[in-house]
Amino acid sequence: MIPAVLYAVPAFLLLIIIEAVSYRFLPDDEERGYELRDTTTSLSMGLGSQIIGFPWKLLTVGVFAALWTVAPVHLSPGDWWTWVILFFADDLAYYWFHRSHHEVRVLWASHVVHHSSVYYNLSTALRQSWTPMTSLPFWLALALLGIPPWMILLQQSVSLLYQFFLHTERINVLPRPIEWIFNTPSHHRVHHGSNTEYLDRNYGGILIIWDRLFGTFEPERATARYGLTKNIGTYNPLRVATHEFAAIWSDVRRATCWRHRLGYLFGRPGWQPAR
Repeated sequence: MIPAVLYAVPAFLLLIIIEAVSYRFLPDDEERGYELRDTTTSLSMGLGSQIIGFPWKLLTVGVFAALWTVAPVHLSPGDWWTWVILFFADDLAYYWFHRSHHEVRVLWASHVVHHSSVYYNLSTALRQSWTPMTSLPFWLALALLGIPPWMILLQQSVSLLYQFFLHTERINVLPRPIEWIFNTPSHHRVHHGSNTEYLDRNYGGILIIWDRLFGTFEPERATARYGLTKNIGTYNPLRVATHEFAAIWSDVRRATCWRHRLGYLFGRPGWQPAR
């Protein structure tokens, strides 16, 4: 395992401080900046995700290794095209992981953590789930393609490092070719917006081309309203991590038939039985 994200933590914290200070000397009325309690919650969620994620990574390595062992071919890290395949395969896997976690409620219960802040700054990038188990299935195909497990984990870290820099209002719009191909702060602000026209849009990791191909792209027009359609109004990390699971459990317990129970679990967030 290459804990590239852990190595980057000091840089993350330094950049968060620099961005926060920039709001003190270069304020912008249209940007919300930082709020101490919100930032503390985001950092707490990030710390918790790393503590929980470490033993899970060990299991993930074992699963990837088992699948790689039975893969019909083994791709060599010494071949440049193996890295090209890995880059696109990982980014496509991330797209479907991300999209599924917005469209299936029990998966959304894990991912909603990342969208729970009404602020949008570099600290928001660290507001991560404490239930990383839901991500594993989306990368299994890469091991079966014959990509070595360490390469898969490395590319996942590269993707997360890239996405850290998307969480800022300080960067407006980049040159058009970059905006057309890559995920950018502008595209990701849309993704974090709770505006009706921005819901469930721009799932890409490093590339935005998947959203353009699969019809989920939305350009930034109106100013984004960050947070959830119904904000939870708490800075308690435990509640942030578990509130949607608690809501699902409440709905499932109240349901009167299995069709409704399954709908609350596997339907879209906000699903309700037809009246």
